[in-house]
Amino acid sequence: MADLLDHDETTKWLEGDYKLHYHEAGDGPPFILLHGSGPGVSGWSNFQGNFPVFAKEFRTFILDMPGFGMSEAPKFDKVYPKVAADALIRFMDGVGLEKAHLLGNSMGGYVAAEAALSYPDRIDRMVMMGPGGLAVNVFSPDGSEGGKRLFEFMANPTREGMVAWVDCMVGDKSVISDALIDMRMKNALVPGKIEAVRAIFATLGQFPNDNPPWKNAEKITHPTLITWGRDDRMLPYDGAVFAFRRMPNAELHIFSRCGHWAQIERKDEFERLVIEFLTR
Repeated sequence: MADLLDHDETTKWLEGDYKLHYHEAGDGPPFILLHGSGPGVSGWSNFQGNFPVFAKEFRTFILDMPGFGMSEAPKFDKVYPKVAADALIRFMDGVGLEKAHLLGNSMGGYVAAEAALSYPDRIDRMVMMGPGGLAVNVFSPDGSEGGKRLFEFMANPTREGMVAWVDCMVGDKSVISDALIDMRMKNALVPGKIEAVRAIFATLGQFPNDNPPWKNAEKITHPTLITWGRDDRMLPYDGAVFAFRRMPNAELHIFSRCGHWAQIERKDEFERLVIEFLTR
């Protein structure tokens, strides 16, 4: 396993109307990692373990999306994934990237899909990990167990609630440690962070997205690798089928013994799959 990169040594900021925080390492084709939206999340918490592996192949960026991690948030005037897609392009402009590969986990996948639809010429290849926005349940009921635990924590942010939510994120419970729970709790309880994340989720109802990515899946023509955990209790894996069938250049890989965090639970296989897809 590659040595972990240092958080502080790789941290950078993009100034502007609101500051965006990110990490950068490596050389090669640009590759931007977009995290999910759970409590205590940041780009670093999602991808710190994968960062050094990808940095050996790519100029790799871990971006804290607006309102998450250490990034500030603008005033929301539309549904969050569209806000974050605009922020992604602003980020690319700010660091001088004409085009980049994207990896989007959960909400990050939703943001990547919105970026691919609104700014198709700026996106190269994409990897989607249990992406929101493209998921359409075929067999599973709406309102997943993971979603329920997420909003229970947001309403009453206790350690027990965090444990219950994280339990829904994984199929392999051996990856859950007290250190992981402690880090997530510390990040989630930063003053103002719970309120900020509530505001992000509120945009999904305040500014309904009448034209979500799943309705336009056939317009996403970028080569795309969709990955999913068979045991995902946040976004059930049958949600992959609809978008996969309609996206003209999509491939699908389902990980067994895996929940919503393939980058952690099936780390080596996930990294190999991503690198092979992006470099072939």
